[in-house]
Amino acid sequence: MTPALHGDVRSLAFLLGTWRGEGRGAFPTVEAFGYREELVFEHVGEPYLLYQQASWQLPDEEPLHFERGFLRPGTATGSLELCLAHPLGLTEVGHGTIAGTAIELIATADGIGRTATGMDVTGLTRRYRVDGDTLTYQLDMATSETPLTRHLEAVLRRVP
Repeated sequence: MTPALHGDVRSLAFLLGTWRGEGRGAFPTVEAFGYREELVFEHVGEPYLLYQQASWQLPDEEPLHFERGFLRPGTATGSLELCLAHPLGLTEVGHGTIAGTAIELIATADGIGRTATGMDVTGLTRRYRVDGDTLTYQLDMATSETPLTRHLEAVLRRVP
């Protein structure tokens, strides 16, 4: 039985479900690449959404990246918080806004935790937009060597 959507996350209901599609990645330190991706946003009746991401490199379908976390409403109207973990030895705490079906989340160096061998990431900006059953997003990334630069772009479709 699916629990009722918590009132605090009603403004995020447009994200609920499974989204699949393909994207392109690039960064000054890596060659451009294509990938297939799945995002899942679900609720359990609490004041947050569960977030799950998985991607596979194209064309060989080798595992590429995974993320797990939570999307939570912030304290101010229209504000959001993202709390997630990466297998690259990173944790990410981002803050942002929601306007209709558009979201922007920013994680600065203060919100990025790193293990001793974690990837050298100092900033992340995520932008999501939903139009019907299409979700588009962009992710910009900064490292100690590279300023904030577009890293990923994808178009995903909601799975019925």
